[in-house]
Amino acid sequence: MASVEAAPLVARDRELANRAMIRGWLYVVLFFLFAIVLVGGATRLTESGLSITEWKPIHGIIPPLSDAEWQEEFLKYQQIPQYQILNQDMTLDGFKTIFWWEWAHRVLARGVGFIFAVPLLYFWFSRRIEPGLGPKLVGILALGGLQGAVGWWMVASGLVERTEVSQYRLATHLTIAALIFTATMVVARGLAQHHAAPADRVTQKFAGWIVVLVLFQIFLGGLVAGLDAGLTYNTWPLMDGAVIPGDMLIMQPVWHNFFENPKTVQFIHRGGAYLLLALTLWHMIATHRRQPGTTHGRRALILFHLVLLQAIIGVVTLLMQVDIHWALLHQGFALVTLGFAAAHWRATKGSYPLPTEIAVRS
Repeated sequence: MASVEAAPLVARDRELANRAMIRGWLYVVLFFLFAIVLVGGATRLTESGLSITEWKPIHGIIPPLSDAEWQEEFLKYQQIPQYQILNQDMTLDGFKTIFWWEWAHRVLARGVGFIFAVPLLYFWFSRRIEPGLGPKLVGILALGGLQGAVGWWMVASGLVERTEVSQYRLATHLTIAALIFTATMVVARGLAQHHAAPADRVTQKFAGWIVVLVLFQIFLGGLVAGLDAGLTYNTWPLMDGAVIPGDMLIMQPVWHNFFENPKTVQFIHRGGAYLLLALTLWHMIATHRRQPGTTHGRRALILFHLVLLQAIIGVVTLLMQVDIHWALLHQGFALVTLGFAAAHWRATKGSYPLPTEIAVRS
């Protein structure tokens, strides 16, 4: 009789252990995703993204191993507009520098695919993945596969006619990376045991919209990077000598300004930062009023300060005319802010119910 009564407890302990193992694996994945985005940012800032002109998902993991192979890669690079228009004075050593940045970015991307797929298969066949979790994990893996194709689609835009990649495709590539990071964080935090009661629906929805706005800011940051918009109008708080600068709608049709006019794109990115800061401030105050002394309120407080710090880093990056160290800090901290916002939103909803808990309820 005692063993029958203990069976649910044993099953619950096993489910919690499986969740802890899967959650730890997802945190490792998050670390590598963070590294990929940072290396991708450095690749963009050093204008290295077009140094490898072919997409070889398998063979491409092997870099040039001889002088002849390096010369062959360099010759391929010399055929594209970026070299012919901007870098005709580049030496082989200079080419090696930009090659290694792009190669590292691609190898990290392939590596995280293995880090995700191989443990996923192990957890699947060892029956450690509970019902409902499998589709979420497979969806993240599929999104990662799509990201690889989008990455090449982005690079291909700079191999003919253009000297750099399309800002549309760069922003898309960065946003999908942020989506993968967000989804991984949400699933990982959903597997944690949240002892606090779920927040009220208003708080949950507000926290969710903050995540959406952070993602939109990252998309805008991709457009800013793609247009090199951060290299102009390097003043703050005024922009081009005014609170609202002129000539922001000079392109025709008008909608082009929101994606192709560096001044307009930078202005919208600034405005998005102010809006995000105001919303997180309101969220912090409102959450403390509704649920004082709770972990939800404490996380809202931290989130506001993360957004504030990110805004300060953004201003310094602008004033420093996109110094590479500040720019990478700005990009990396954007992911930190996004990750915390996603974790905060997921925590407001409480934990996923354990299979044994669902069985008891039914």
